[in-house]
Amino acid sequence: MPHKECRDCTTLIAHRKSVKHQKGLLALKRARGGSRTHTSFRTTDFESAASAIPPLGQVTNYEPASYKAIRGILPTASRTSNLSLMLAFTFPGQGSQRPGMGRPWVDHDSWELVEEASSISGKDVARLLLDADAEELKDTRNAQLTTYVSSLMVLDAVERLGIEPSFCAGHSLGEYTALTATGALGFEDGIALVVERAAAMHDAGNESPGTMSAVLGLDDEDVEIACRRADSDVWVANFNAPGQVVIAGSPSGVAAAAIHAKELGAKKVMPLQVSGAFHTPFMTAARDRLRLAIASAQPRDTEVAVISNVDALAHSSGEEWASLLSAQLSSPVRWKHSLLTMAELGVTGFVELGPGGVLTGMAKRTVDDARTISVATPDELDKLIDWVNKSLSTAPAPLEGEHLFAVERLIVSPCAGVFTVDTAHPAGTSIAVGEVLGTVADQEVRSPFAGILQSYIAVEGERVTHRQPIAWLRSN
Repeated sequence: MPHKECRDCTTLIAHRKSVKHQKGLLALKRARGGSRTHTSFRTTDFESAASAIPPLGQVTNYEPASYKAIRGILPTASRTSNLSLMLAFTFPGQGSQRPGMGRPWVDHDSWELVEEASSISGKDVARLLLDADAEELKDTRNAQLTTYVSSLMVLDAVERLGIEPSFCAGHSLGEYTALTATGALGFEDGIALVVERAAAMHDAGNESPGTMSAVLGLDDEDVEIACRRADSDVWVANFNAPGQVVIAGSPSGVAAAAIHAKELGAKKVMPLQVSGAFHTPFMTAARDRLRLAIASAQPRDTEVAVISNVDALAHSSGEEWASLLSAQLSSPVRWKHSLLTMAELGVTGFVELGPGGVLTGMAKRTVDDARTISVATPDELDKLIDWVNKSLSTAPAPLEGEHLFAVERLIVSPCAGVFTVDTAHPAGTSIAVGEVLGTVADQEVRSPFAGILQSYIAVEGERVTHRQPIAWLRSN
């Protein structure tokens, strides 16, 4: 069967048709309680590790334990090429669902997730994905479940290709998909949480009827001013992109804020077809109800961080997510800020996985020069492979010691020569930017990063090459 090869490296990305017999990483996570089970091709940028790792099949006489440790966490592709593409997987929220969105997936191996989701949720998810009309899918309880499962099907198919992200993020409901993607939530716990969340929001919407509208062409601050001028129950619910903000609250409050927004220069205020004022205090009852379900799910720590809707920061602690998921229901979704955070962390490619393609447009509006792509059907998997290959072939060369999994950093040799360790900095030492970790020949090896020194890769007296990894840090 054919394979596709990265133009910049020797890593083979298997064509999707040649890996139909393989289980996706998501399937392995489900089988093993959400834990990561292998390191696949990851397009995290990292240049200098290649020089430190011998070619496949080459036998070396010496390999210190620390060298083995760092090699074990290097992505396969990073061992063989100059990669400067950092990917973020983003997942859509409620409103992205479409009638018949499951049909392209029926004959794909990832369809097995639908059968599992039906068994766990007690709902006929397959029927909803294949036959439900727009009105039935608009029900919050159906919209959230079908969007979540659809996005995970796409994720599973993408992971079968061996492509993984450096960061994940999801818009509102999509945050649960992102947490499942990273293993913070198991598949079964994720389904249970989404079902409970949707039911709680549906009931809260019935108890406190509300609505939402999109305000277009107005700055964030002016939208907030419009809400305050309304002097009613209306708040900003989503900061989606520059000039695209969603407000929510009581029907009268939203209508009043819409008038003020237009007076302040909004180009358009567009009512949304939703059944409640999500991400506002109107969801307080749902938040209280969801806390118990979140506590039961016990989110786990993860290797890949997820950017939170609540504070637009990267989190990998399960304990933190227990409170963040609860707060999310009645806090605004800071999606624009989340995109900017990912860009600041080095993300250059945004891959939207799931129905709709809405997040791709937001990324284009928010992040300058961002490379974006959306994947919703099996036919678009080949397009993703080509997009990744093209991104790798056109991306600029990364700087020395650039990111390793976003929190790991490598210190590389400034020249060729014999390495001498600075004994004042043993493993576990807190390192500041510019501190000397040793010398190579007569040149100092200074850290361009701050963090905790995890281990030396080069050993005392070892002859190293220019840009060979010397030590690695974990950032604070």
